[in-house]
Amino acid sequence: MEFGIQLHNMEPAQYRANAQAAEALGYDLIVFPDHLVEEGPERQYDPKEPAYDHIAMAAAVIEATKKIRVGHLVLCNLFRHPAITAQSLMTLDRLSGGRLVAGLGTGWTETEFKMSGIAFPPITERLRMLDEAMTCILSLWKNERTTFDGEFYHFKDAILWPKPIQQPHPPIIVGGGGKGLLRLAAKYADYVNIIPDAGKAGYISLEVVKRTTDDSFREKVSFIREEARRLGRKPDAVRISNYIFAAIISDSREATRKTAEMMAPMFGQTPEGILASPMTLIGTPEECIVELKRRAKDWSTSQVIFTGAVARDEELMRKLHEDVLAHV
Repeated sequence: MEFGIQLHNMEPAQYRANAQAAEALGYDLIVFPDHLVEEGPERQYDPKEPAYDHIAMAAAVIEATKKIRVGHLVLCNLFRHPAITAQSLMTLDRLSGGRLVAGLGTGWTETEFKMSGIAFPPITERLRMLDEAMTCILSLWKNERTTFDGEFYHFKDAILWPKPIQQPHPPIIVGGGGKGLLRLAAKYADYVNIIPDAGKAGYISLEVVKRTTDDSFREKVSFIREEARRLGRKPDAVRISNYIFAAIISDSREATRKTAEMMAPMFGQTPEGILASPMTLIGTPEECIVELKRRAKDWSTSQVIFTGAVARDEELMRKLHEDVLAHV
């Protein structure tokens, strides 16, 4: 199983230091989000939180590291024309010596589009745009020339040189939870990071968070498998990635129970439900090891990405890896 860290909302020196720490500890992947403003449930955000260009930050982290894979979870298709996205990601792949993971998504945070004036079409249109964009990006990476006349994007004998180091292309990860996005994952992706669906609403609602459960995660994995089969891909062609918003290592089973009881109302779950929630990992090291192995068996997860306190605190990052992840 692969383990990654999502870095965000920090200063450049801390990005580099935390990425180097993750690499030294044995983590497999560093990823970044792609936002003008990072929003929590029910449109909550801090206007003073740093929001750097994470393509530039990926380049900085690539230069500061030697072997850890680097990418995005995920780039917003609406922020860049696919020709620019293809060029930027090719550049990162070559800068890194072939360590890029290419993260792509529709965009979902309506707030940042309203404040910037960037067009924010309905989710069905954004999905069609991403579908076309991914077709164009893959063609630019693989073919000498690209001609494409779509609903949104138009290329005529377009070139991109050089090509990415990784061939036929860097691994693609998409993130989301709606069926439309999962269909695109089944069509194009090497990894799908399953999170609460925010695409249609334009924000993360607590109601959707409540519905993000052990059972709903399994259903989405099954849906992806069936879609991949329908499209002629092997059912397991898309690897399953689990994004953990909160990882809490407790000292005892009693402490685990108390933490679950405290957090359950925030997620609209029972204490038992919160311990099995795709959004959390709570327990003693031994309990966390068992839970991650259960997810690999029941959900087919082969990648887990952590954010929050673990990503900001090197000591927490170390404890998680040495006490839990190294034993999974």
